Amino acid sequence: MKKSIIAFPRIGSNRELKFALEKYFRKEISEDELQIVVKELRLENWKSQKEAGIDYPISNDFSFYDQTLDLSIALGVIPERYKKLKLNELDTLFALARGFQDEENDVKARPMKKWFNTNYHYIVPEISKETVIKANFSKLLNEYQEAKIAGFETRPTIIGPYTFLILADYLSGVTEDAILSDLIEAYTVLFDQLNNLGGEWLQIEEPALVLDQTEEEQQLFIKIYQELLKNKNKLKVLLQTYFGDLRDSYQEIIKLDFDGIGLDFVEGRESVKLVQKYGFPKDKLLFAGVVNGKNIWRNHYQKTLSLLKDLGNIDNIVINTSCSLQHVPVTTENETKLSKEILNHFAFAKEKLVEVNEISEIYVKKNTSLLDKNIALFDKNRVQENIQLKQKITHLTDKDFIRTPSLVERRADQIKALKLPLLPTTTIGSFPQTPEVRKSRLQYKRGELSKSDYEAFLEEKIKECLELQENIGLDVLVHGEFERNDMVEYFGEQLEGYIFTQKAWVQSYGTRCVKPPIVWGDITRPQAMTVRWSAYAQSQTSKPVKGMLTGPVTILNWSFPREDISLKESTLQLALAVQEEVLDLEKAGIKIIQIDEAALREKLPLRRSDWYSEYLDWAIPAFRLVHSKVKAETQIHTHMCYSEFEDIIPSIDAMDADVISFEASRSQLSIIDALKAHHFQTLVGPGVYDIHSPRIPSSQEIKIQLEKILNKLPIEQVWVNPDCGLKTRGDKETIPSLTHLVEATKEVRKEKITYDK
Repeated sequence: MKKSIIAFPRIGSNRELKFALEKYFRKEISEDELQIVVKELRLENWKSQKEAGIDYPISNDFSFYDQTLDLSIALGVIPERYKKLKLNELDTLFALARGFQDEENDVKARPMKKWFNTNYHYIVPEISKETVIKANFSKLLNEYQEAKIAGFETRPTIIGPYTFLILADYLSGVTEDAILSDLIEAYTVLFDQLNNLGGEWLQIEEPALVLDQTEEEQQLFIKIYQELLKNKNKLKVLLQTYFGDLRDSYQEIIKLDFDGIGLDFVEGRESVKLVQKYGFPKDKLLFAGVVNGKNIWRNHYQKTLSLLKDLGNIDNIVINTSCSLQHVPVTTENETKLSKEILNHFAFAKEKLVEVNEISEIYVKKNTSLLDKNIALFDKNRVQENIQLKQKITHLTDKDFIRTPSLVERRADQIKALKLPLLPTTTIGSFPQTPEVRKSRLQYKRGELSKSDYEAFLEEKIKECLELQENIGLDVLVHGEFERNDMVEYFGEQLEGYIFTQKAWVQSYGTRCVKPPIVWGDITRPQAMTVRWSAYAQSQTSKPVKGMLTGPVTILNWSFPREDISLKESTLQLALAVQEEVLDLEKAGIKIIQIDEAALREKLPLRRSDWYSEYLDWAIPAFRLVHSKVKAETQIHTHMCYSEFEDIIPSIDAMDADVISFEASRSQLSIIDALKAHHFQTLVGPGVYDIHSPRIPSSQEIKIQLEKILNKLPIEQVWVNPDCGLKTRGDKETIPSLTHLVEATKEVRKEKITYDK
């Protein structure tokens, strides 16, 4: 039995890619020096896979920024405004991802969206009348040859044409028909080139197949591959799917001339039934995704063996991961502070390579010692149930999820209490985390800085931050979150039920890596988490300072969740803990409390029919539970970013927050039309500039954004803010950008008042 994975993390076990890229962006190293670093990372990944017994190591899973963006570059799908910059290929890629600004040029970054139901983000391709597909797969071919020279026969992977077409933005009435034949021709060129190099396999990733498909989309897929597979010659083609099942088109897919088909048996709820009902062709390999590529818990071998048995008499099975391993950390080997007893329950990417091999050993060679060891692990009672917490959740009633008075009624109380101007200006929460801030936090954690000295340092930083905001002229202030390492980890560290890693980093986008905490047991809040700093900040200014919290859905979605209880139960545990914090902030005199749900969309099922029953019917009430007991005059904010929210606007309104800020700048304010169409009641702050790009927006640019917003929404409903927190930016970008934001807002206010008079 063969062993395989879909892809491996590219960031390195110590985030080598992140640090090398940041040096390159700062012009501290050359492109040649950068290439040396990433070549070593690729070689290390191939070695790890081969040493673990993987028969098909993967190439072209490496990317400097994003694999979808790599495909855009390979196909020549580069908008003209980026071509005019006359940059080399690598810097063009970075301009698309991050924007570009110099004395002569100023180009915004392309929109960024969540990769299906994960916290990874991709750069959205843009198709226009000017788009001309021109194949240049040099990256894929070079990395395949690089591996071959190093002694590894790899299976190159690439995102497929169908998924590319589904994910792309189409401008000026253009449709996929405009580029379809050229797109098929481009992949045909790739087939020829790999054949010429002696390549055995090509993996084509088509995750868009697990989405709801229309009849037209099913026919589009069939049309692409009927044509394309005629030209594979000796090359074997694997159709790899993940994040769900193929219920809409399985019967047609298995008729096509693929040599292998990869199915997800972890998130694909119907995958086993589809194989049982319609069979699987004897002339193809079934790449069975049975090792979870998105969570860090050990595989339960008995359950996996039972699943494989349920597939029936299929001879050609390859043990595979359910999706790319880029969604989990690289290895547990670097975790020196967690006990062996705890680490035994975890499998990061390298450990999942071993699991793939061990499942094969047990399934084929009946290796009972490996199975017995795994059974013993799962037979242990890992955590003690919190009976009191369980009873508290059981006794929740409908009234616990409803805030009174209504949104419209309490708005008058808030206007009277806060006395804010039209178009109130604010930020999303965090301010730049300077080297000084990170150094002091690290010194405190290591015991090199006393608690009193560390707190004095934080108080000084908060004072500076408040003074800066007051000087700029912002209306609602934040304390800057200098005490926080991460918007989820910070809270997890203060909650019972979480454990933490040292180096379990996962890529979110580009150089942005996160270290999700792990939900180990039942979650409770032993003491206040944020009140100390919010209350101090409010004592230093007469302007309102927002209390800053992360909501229960986002905390869970950006953690590695338990697999022994439901997501709903874990979320309600978190909601009760955050509710306690909200009420303590209110008691401390905080009049505006922001409860971020940046990741609300992340766990939304990919199929619309499952949205409510499987997720929204408990996720939205969990948020309402958090703020249901606050006073009418306390204003509740929330924030959401980098997802497509247009189709769940009614559910977002049902969160019953008083103000919601959205990412909107990269998406051309498209969400505004959806808000208007649904008669959205909540006050809104569509982000007026993109903080994920280093470029600085002018006052005029922000003013134009505001005018676009006010052409569609009443001025009384609009707040003005950036589209996300400022932690990853520097002062040299943040200060002028916020200054321009306030200048633009004041100008629009003045014009509006003059016009009204």
